[in-house]
This record gives sequence, C-alpha cells and structure tokens, in this order.
Amino acid sequence: MKETKRNIAIVCGGDSSEYGVSRRSAYGLYSFFNHDKYNVYIVDIKGLEWNVELNDGIVVPVNKKDFSFTTPQETVFFDYAYITIHGTPGENGILQGYFELVHIPYSTSNLLVEALTFNKYVLNNYLRGFGVNVANSMLVKRTDINKINEKEVESKVGMPCFVKPAADGSSFGVSKVKNVDQLAPALRLAMMQDSDVMIESMLQGTEISIGCYKTKDKSVVFPATEVVSHNEFFDYDAKYNGQVEEITPARLSPETAQKVAAETSRIYDILDCNGIIRIDYIISKNAEGEEQINLIEVNTTPGMTPTSFIPQQVKAAGLEMKDVLADIIENQF
Repeated sequence: MKETKRNIAIVCGGDSSEYGVSRRSAYGLYSFFNHDKYNVYIVDIKGLEWNVELNDGIVVPVNKKDFSFTTPQETVFFDYAYITIHGTPGENGILQGYFELVHIPYSTSNLLVEALTFNKYVLNNYLRGFGVNVANSMLVKRTDINKINEKEVESKVGMPCFVKPAADGSSFGVSKVKNVDQLAPALRLAMMQDSDVMIESMLQGTEISIGCYKTKDKSVVFPATEVVSHNEFFDYDAKYNGQVEEITPARLSPETAQKVAAETSRIYDILDCNGIIRIDYIISKNAEGEEQINLIEVNTTPGMTPTSFIPQQVKAAGLEMKDVLADIIENQF
C-alpha cells in the first residue's frame, strides 16, 4: 500500500518590515524539503489575506476555519505548518495560537515561549534568573520618552550602548549610541518599530550565532558561526546585504565551543523550545579576565535562505537540511 504524503504549509510573509526576508526564507525551505516525502506548499500571510501559491502560478485563498484550500479538483487539508515569518504574527505567539485552535502541529515553540522570546527585554531578565549572562539593560516606554534621564542611562548601561525595539523580529530600528546626544534620535527611530524600547550595554568580544533542535530521541547543536561585521555592528545591511563575514565553524577553542553548545542546549530546555532555534552570543572577558558567554537574543524562526546561518551550520555538521526538516516534522506525529 502506497504511503500517503503529508501536506506541509510553509507559512511566510507577515506584517513586519521583514516581509521580503520571510519570503526568501520560504523559497529556501521549499528547495530544502524532500518533495518525494512531502507535498509542500507556500502560504503567504499578510494581514487577513492568506493565500496558497500553486505550482502553476495560481493563487487560491486559505480557508481560515480549518487551514485548508480548495481548487476545482479537490480540497487540500494541511497536516503541518512550517512557520518562517520573521516578526508578527509568526514570531510572537499570535499565529501559534491560531494553529492550536485548529489543531494543526507547527514548527516553532508554543505561544507562551514565542511571546517571551519575542520581547528581548523580558527574555533577558527571565533568563538572568537561571544564571544566563546578559547585558545590563533598561526599558523605555513610548509614554515615558520625555522623562528619560540621560545621566541615569549613562550610569546604568554606559556608553556606547545599543538602542533597539524591545519586541520586534527585525534588525530595523537598532542604533549604536556613542554619547548621550545620540540617545533621543535613537529612541525615536526604535519607537517607529515598537512602543517599548530596550537600551542595552555594549559588550566587547566575539559575536557568534548557533542553532539547535531537539526531538524525542536526539539533541542536535550545530557548529557555531562567527559573525564579523564590516559595519559598526550586525545591522540590517550586514545581515542581509552581505556586509559581513560569516565563518562556520566559528574560530573557537574546543573548550569554548563545548561550553557554547552546552549553554545553548540548556537554554533550549529552560524555555522548552520546539523546532530549530538560533541563539546569538557575545563571548567576552569578565573583570577577572575569564571568558564569559553572554546571550544577545534567541531567534525562534531563524532565516532559511540557502546562505543563512542555519543552512551553513547544518552543512558544517555534515547533515542534510531535508533530513533535519523531516526530524522536526515527524517528531510531532
């Protein structure tokens, strides 16, 4: 008897400034999937417009009542949603809540974890309680922007520092602030993306990014990627327009690489993650001159273009993307 192929929706698009990046990730994922094993469709979401893109160029709407679509020939019901939206609604728990309601398994962590990891300020302070090293930070709400005490900021987080949207899936709105005179415009820029803004101490050291996923019977931490930006920091142009050197595996000692992998696995378990996550760190020296691993952020829907960090790391690990994707999907059946 012929085995029925699962219908997989690669869910992309979204309502953030990284709509186009999400689309590129979707096409990357589509190329990675084993099409002999799965029927794979790209589902584009923008606002309330949800459409399935068929191979012949035809676009048909999604029935949001049960996440299906209908052609003149048939009605197709999806078995699984692979979410690759960077930002809202795919990275902050909103879409996860929908899939819970319609009882369709999905590739990311649950809605609580997504909401937690989406807010960098909340996440960092939560993980601090588990002994994870994070930079000093402050939260500024839009209603309090005119009450900012610049001297207090300088005293608490120091200069230079970073100003970034607290809850946003993109690299837009991030500024490196070198003195207090640059603080107000940086806050205004960040607040174009989010009403809550995080001011964070700058950490000096080596920046790395490392992926991880777990199933019922395996735990996989990929080789880390070292990020050497040609810009002042790893901003949007460095991330997406090639203004960066990405070295995989990262130039770490075996001992440091093992510590980073262990910390990544620990954070995955603390958060009770699902699917592939990617964690960014700065490796610095503490006051005693000892190496310290500092978390920058946890990305639960990492980029999946052929040149993104995760595909690089999968290749460096000697694995195939199609097998990793199959691991993640089949783990929930």
